Amino acid sequence: MVSRKAHPAAPRLRLPSPIVRAFLSLLAALLVLLQPVLAPSAFAQLKIEITGAGASQSPIAIVPFAGEDRLAQALTPVIIANLQRSGLFRLIDAQDIRPLPVQPSDLRYPDFSSRGADAVVIGSTSPLPDGRVEVRFRLMDVAKQSQLAGFSYTVNPGQLRLTAHRISDAIYERLTGDVGVFSTKITYVERQANRFELKIADADGSNAQTVLASSEPIISPKWSPDGTRIAYVSFERKKPIIYVQSLINGSRIVLANFRGSNSAPAWSPDGNRLAVVLTRDGPSQVYLIDADGSNLQRLTKSNAIDTEPAFTPDGRSILFTSDRGGSPQIYRVPAGGGEVERLTFEGTYNVSPRVSPDGRSFTFVQRAGGRFNIAIQDFATRQVQVLTDTAVDESPSFAPNGRIILYATEVRGRGILAAVSSDGRVRQRLSAGSSDVREPAWGPLLKAQ
Repeated sequence: MVSRKAHPAAPRLRLPSPIVRAFLSLLAALLVLLQPVLAPSAFAQLKIEITGAGASQSPIAIVPFAGEDRLAQALTPVIIANLQRSGLFRLIDAQDIRPLPVQPSDLRYPDFSSRGADAVVIGSTSPLPDGRVEVRFRLMDVAKQSQLAGFSYTVNPGQLRLTAHRISDAIYERLTGDVGVFSTKITYVERQANRFELKIADADGSNAQTVLASSEPIISPKWSPDGTRIAYVSFERKKPIIYVQSLINGSRIVLANFRGSNSAPAWSPDGNRLAVVLTRDGPSQVYLIDADGSNLQRLTKSNAIDTEPAFTPDGRSILFTSDRGGSPQIYRVPAGGGEVERLTFEGTYNVSPRVSPDGRSFTFVQRAGGRFNIAIQDFATRQVQVLTDTAVDESPSFAPNGRIILYATEVRGRGILAAVSSDGRVRQRLSAGSSDVREPAWGPLLKAQ
């Protein structure tokens, strides 16, 4: 069980609200329950390479947490890597600061202002008699010499990396005003020879664990909105069938196994229904189906190929790809059925739409000059921005805060994961040794805002 306490500006610690504690308890319980059904990764962990930077970067110093050198998992390197990966922070070297400041009263602010730091993070770890570890951290404003954020966590040793992600989220949120996503999860499919593994991992690619292994392809994994289930397409019965698998106990159901192809599941925002693509009545069309596999309803009715559905965050509309106009383009239809509206007009090939969490834009794959790149289009202005310049990009997926888009790309014929900020400034590559990695999807937030 993980517990977190907030550090107010005064030295006395303040407990979080009951709502915050309830969310944290739910997350902790989920993480504990996930362990029996997930196997350690047999393949390589993802390695991140970062290029680019945000329009402005906040200079911040991270002082090594006192006592973390005695733990199996140090927190400071994880926090530093997370903040660097965002492209929004310029890390000020504070590794040589001595004596090590632990409390605000220990800080000699000129040590940090002289190095150009606007903010400084201090913290400590203390083993408890019951085997758990108390972790304390504070984010301090150097100029005002005041506290910006602070919490204490009581965690099991196996939860130290998650705690570092949560601290990173707290720092990110306080200094940017946006939601941090370092403690979220991603899923992807990794292939080596004829073995396919559906995996989930931390957002930084660490701690990868296998959800399903098969000698047949696994494609199109999608997180349920509450993060407890994953829908995917498996060919293990020699045809594409849609499954929904619980991440709590490992059980799964067949969601759609109709005549022909069953593919491209997409969850409704309330998690009660999914949009799927079936060929049971002819060419690929979009259908709606309840999350238990019942109540199938056809949504699109065309003689074209309609595929790749994605709900808008309000659940009122569904975006999908169709060649009904003579080339693959992106369309929108009311979730209850009705008039179809074409959304993309630049170029002859626009596919794989995913709507941003705030509902103001959507990302997709656009082909231009023989390249397949990730692009983003604003719903209101219809302005399109191409975000990547590689050759073969696919499967874009927004982070829960909408600031980063995870996607798959190819390097020398091998699939790897990559990410780009929604303004195109910061790019990351997540490689996994010699494995072929594709079909990424970013999981939801599982914490209080």
